[in-house]
Amino acid sequence: MTRPSAQSPLAVLGALLLAVTLAGCGSSASQTSAETSTAGSLGGFPVQVVTGATGSDTTITIEQQPEAIVSLSATATETLFAIGADDQVVAVDDQSNYPADAPKTNLSGYQPNVEAILGYSPDLVVTSSPDADTIASLEKAGVPTLVMSSAANLDDVYEQIDRLGQATGHDEQASSVVSQMRSRIDAAVAAAPQLSGVSYFHELDASLYTVSSESFIGQVYGLFGLTNIADAAPSGGGYPQLSEEFVVESNPDVIFLADGQYGGVTPEQVAQRPGWSEVRAVQQNQIYVLDADIASRWGPRVADYVEAIGGYVAQLNLVNA
Repeated sequence: MTRPSAQSPLAVLGALLLAVTLAGCGSSASQTSAETSTAGSLGGFPVQVVTGATGSDTTITIEQQPEAIVSLSATATETLFAIGADDQVVAVDDQSNYPADAPKTNLSGYQPNVEAILGYSPDLVVTSSPDADTIASLEKAGVPTLVMSSAANLDDVYEQIDRLGQATGHDEQASSVVSQMRSRIDAAVAAAPQLSGVSYFHELDASLYTVSSESFIGQVYGLFGLTNIADAAPSGGGYPQLSEEFVVESNPDVIFLADGQYGGVTPEQVAQRPGWSEVRAVQQNQIYVLDADIASRWGPRVADYVEAIGGYVAQLNLVNA
């Protein structure tokens, strides 16, 4: 769910679909994480940390506080810096463009090169892609790999931040980040108008891939009571592709563009699509271009995303919704 500055919309979609595939099923692993070693909860080592998708019961042992972390996930990179583990990070992947001072490299999180990773002499690797061969090769080299798959909901986001705090010896900082996020998100939702019955379309790319309420992104919109037109799509799933006819007939009240920053799609272009001039969002000038990075990562900046959506929905003309 990440991209470099020149990434195409299709690459963005591919990254999103990959993350969802890796996420698997199950409920939040918050309880599982809380049951890891007491030493870890106090910031001591060795510590056992849950690794894998939501609901995983697999753990890794981190013998000492990591001093050379390689992050192969842009979400993990943002989290590591937010919890104060930035001095421990020696290299991040080619998708990690935030924060600006992260040690960005040519390492790939989607096609990992073990030899290249080991070139940074890591004592911990963090990734969103649980590639079995890569993990086995790193384990053989004595390097533990912490897998942080795509979050399914906000509880998963908070749990993963806590996990990274455990793994890096920054438990208290991680808890503080989570607490601040909860407060900001609660405040943003509380300040928003009542949006029951207000429909939206979230555009991932110009070929009309979108998100349903089954996706993490869709659940963020659900916090505000917005109705997702994609939930009625015949293809179903978390990331269906819609037809132009379906979008026009669904007549969303608001459109969010996640393909403006990298795909170059503008509200003006949307308005010029055949038939779209009849869509309520177009007629009401309720088309908003999102920060694509914030809208596709499940780290600490989720709070920024929720606040951004809150700001947009506060501007809506609800008279004709």
